Parts: sequence; structure tokens; C-alpha cells
Amino acid sequence: MTSTETTTTASTRSRTHAVIDPAILYFGTPVVLLSTADAAGHANLAPMSSVFWLGKTAVLGLGARSQTALNLTATGECVLNLPSPEQVDAVDRIALTTGRDPVSVRKAAAGYRHEPDKFGRAGLTPLPSETVRAPRVAECPVNLEARLVHRHPLERDAPDAGSIVAFEVQVTRVHVHEEIRMPGTAHRVDPDRWRPLLMSFQRFYGLSGEVHPSRLASIDEEWYR
Repeated sequence: MTSTETTTTASTRSRTHAVIDPAILYFGTPVVLLSTADAAGHANLAPMSSVFWLGKTAVLGLGARSQTALNLTATGECVLNLPSPEQVDAVDRIALTTGRDPVSVRKAAAGYRHEPDKFGRAGLTPLPSETVRAPRVAECPVNLEARLVHRHPLERDAPDAGSIVAFEVQVTRVHVHEEIRMPGTAHRVDPDRWRPLLMSFQRFYGLSGEVHPSRLASIDEEWYR
């Protein structure tokens, strides 16, 4: 065994796992500014990070009693606006606000307050969408218009039955800033230019440079269609 192998083995052995019980399992996901509108057309904007994508489908985890969840249930429409670190201050300005009035006892205890104009509070600009009524966010480099497909209550994972819902939405239109497009292509995003804002255990982080080439990058994107 070489000295390098001996050092690596000793280092691996010293890293033992500990059993823990974290209150949340947010190990790192993109931040989304989720815009919706109620039946009367009043816009709401909410930061969230419980999201993942499978093809053109996104799954959103939301509190069932939030204004965003109520709007999405009522209209079946939303926009997933993806901010970069440049918009982190705007995201944080509405982090402890809610479109619900009155504010629930639980949220009030955590410091939330009612804010009827989330766009104004954040200092962000609404733009009309093309396939849904909910507005887009001009400053966000990525806007994903989407329609509701299914609503899945997650009763087993909620402190009180039905308080968390997974919304399955289908992306209907994708808008991106020109500067994050891959040069010479019509529909590709350049991962070296696109830098999403990330959240890990309720803290904001940016994305560093590529750490290692990926074999998946050799697959043409058309294969996924």
C-alpha cells in the first residue's frame, strides 16, 4: 500500500457518521420566487426552496394554508421565477411576509406580517406572462410559466393533517435572460453563465464553478425530450 493510499484510508476511517434528528432536511436546493394570482387577479410573490424538476414537470412543496397554495389551487397557474445571487436582497425582504390577512397565529409567532404588495416590498418588477395569468419577475434570469396538474396532500409528514401539499405543475413556457443562453444554440442555457441562488438549511448560497466534468453532459439534450 502506498503512502497516499494509507493516508486516504486513515482519513476515511476518521470520518464517522453521527445519528441526528434535524428539524428540516434542506440540504441545498434552488430558491424560487413563486408568483401566483388570486381569482380577482391580485398578484402574490413567495420565496420557497422545496422544489424539484423531472423533465418539464416541477413539484412544489407548500403550506396548504399559505396564500400561494390557495391561489394555485383556485386558478391552477403560477410562475417559477429563479433568482441569481444578485436578487438575494429582494428575496430576503419578503422572507417573513405573507399574503394572508389575518396572519395565522403560528406565522405571527415566527415574526411574519401581512404584505399586500410583495413585488413592491421586494423592489421587483412584474411582467405579463404568455400562457398564465400570474406575473413574471423581470429581474430573475429564469421564468417558468406553469399550470397545475395534481395536488398531493402530504398528511403523514405534516404536524397537523393536510398542512403540507405537494403541487405537481407542468411548465408551459420558459423565459431566460439573453446573457445566460449558450452561444450558438437556440434553446440551451449555459451552466457556466447561469448562477442560481441556493438555500441550504435556511441560509443563502451561490454556486461555485464546475468541480468535475460529467459524463451526462455528453448526452444530447434532445434525448430527454
